[in-house]
Amino acid sequence: MFDPFKDFDRAGYLRNLYGEKDPQIVRELEHTLFRTGLDEALAHVAKRRTLGYADFLAVHRILFSAFYPWAGQDRAATVPNIAVSKGNTVFAHPLDARRAVEEGLRIGQDKAALRQHPGEVMGWFAFGHPFLDGNGRTMLIIHSELCHRAGFCIEWQRTRKTEYLAALSAEIASPGQGLLDGYLLSFVGAARERQLWGGAIDGIRGLDGRSIEDAVDGEYTDVRVMQKYQAFEMSRAMSKADRR
Repeated sequence: MFDPFKDFDRAGYLRNLYGEKDPQIVRELEHTLFRTGLDEALAHVAKRRTLGYADFLAVHRILFSAFYPWAGQDRAATVPNIAVSKGNTVFAHPLDARRAVEEGLRIGQDKAALRQHPGEVMGWFAFGHPFLDGNGRTMLIIHSELCHRAGFCIEWQRTRKTEYLAALSAEIASPGQGLLDGYLLSFVGAARERQLWGGAIDGIRGLDGRSIEDAVDGEYTDVRVMQKYQAFEMSRAMSKADRR
């Protein structure tokens, strides 16, 4: 059980407002809230002239504040010394999460760059992994808006969850190699009117959150944890230096 606050028995999963502990109920509630807040979240990003990190936080807050009291707060605020991973993927240090997301936003707001590198943008968002839960759905809304502004969409309903997550993990581990670009570019379609997004996004397979669970590696003050993080970062740096 993912328990970075170390109080699951007393406060439930991630201190949710209902003290709920059952994973299936948690996922169902999260998805219900996502569907409820989707239109408001889409309206928020549509009216923003430029998308910034604050909009990432705002979308998450809109989607999940009825369930998590910390919704809209990133890991730098909630667990600043806790290392989080998923499978073999190590996410950014909490204090670097914002920098990673902002790099994705920088590339993503260059329309020509985004058309060529939609996967690289998503990879930066995913490496940042700013929240304890709800990252994928928040990223999807921001990414969809960026693509719309660049004149295209990713037809997510045609993607396969397992293949996408494998490509995403590879992108995080080896940025600059076009690994997720190669996957997503196969699903590029014409831009759609925003009022059509709600049903399309809600129908994407895998948004129920059922996938490999995040894990707490420990605190960064632990030498073993810091060495693992530094090794992953070094590998990423070498991959970026060898950019295709």
